[in-house]
Amino acid sequence: MRLDKFLSNMGYGSRKEVKVLLKSKAVEVNGEVVRDPKVHVNETADLVTVSGEKVEYTEFIYLLMNKPQGVISATEDKYEGTVIDLLEEAERNFEPFPVGRLDKDTEGFLLLTNDGKLAHELLSPKKHVDKRYFAVIDGRVTAKDGAAFEQGVMLDDGYVTKPAQLKILKSGEKSEIELTITEGKFHQVKRMFQSVGKEVTYLKRLSMGPLELDPKLKLGEYRHLAEEEIELLKQRK
Repeated sequence: MRLDKFLSNMGYGSRKEVKVLLKSKAVEVNGEVVRDPKVHVNETADLVTVSGEKVEYTEFIYLLMNKPQGVISATEDKYEGTVIDLLEEAERNFEPFPVGRLDKDTEGFLLLTNDGKLAHELLSPKKHVDKRYFAVIDGRVTAKDGAAFEQGVMLDDGYVTKPAQLKILKSGEKSEIELTITEGKFHQVKRMFQSVGKEVTYLKRLSMGPLELDPKLKLGEYRHLAEEEIELLKQRK
C-alpha cells in the first residue's frame, strides 16, 4: 500500500495533508525518514512512525449510516449520487461498500464496510439475519395482512417470501407499521404490500441483525461502529 494512502486511512488527514506531513520529515518507515508519498509499505510487517509514535494498522472499516432519500446504495454511478459520496476521504480510502441495498427513496440503517467475509455472512439467505422496517402504507393494514405475511406471500414474479412479522402501529387510510423480514429481495417490502393490494409511501430501515439505527444520526450522517458492536455482528454470523 502507498504510504500516503496508509497514513490517510489511519486518520492522519487527507492525501494532501499527509504530503505536508511527509515533507516535515515526521514520518519514518523502519527507522528511516521517508518523504515520498508513493513509497509502498507492508501494512503488517513495516514499522511506520509519526513523530516517533507507532502507527497501528487497521485493516477493516465498519460504518453505520442514516441513509437519506435521493442517493443510491452503490459504490459508484455515472448519473446518481451514491452513499459513498457522503463519506469523508479518510473513509473512502478504505474502499467500503454498502452491505445490502436500500432503494433510492428509502431511508435509514445502512452498514458500510470493506470486510467482504462479514458482508457475505450478513447477506446470506441461510443466516436469516433480521431486517426491521418502519413504513407508511396507503390503505388500512389489518391482522389478515399480518397472517398472510407470517405464512409468506407470493410476489409478482412468483417468489414466495419467507415468514415475516408485521406489527401494526396505526391502522387507517394511512397506516403505520413495522415489518421484520429475514431476506432482501429487490423492493421486497414494497412488493409484499403490493401482494395484499396496498402501497408503501414511506420506508425506513430501523435495524439489521443486532444493531439498530443510531437516533443521534441525522439523515446523511454516519459513524464508526464501536468495538462491541462489531463483535455483536461477528457473533451473529
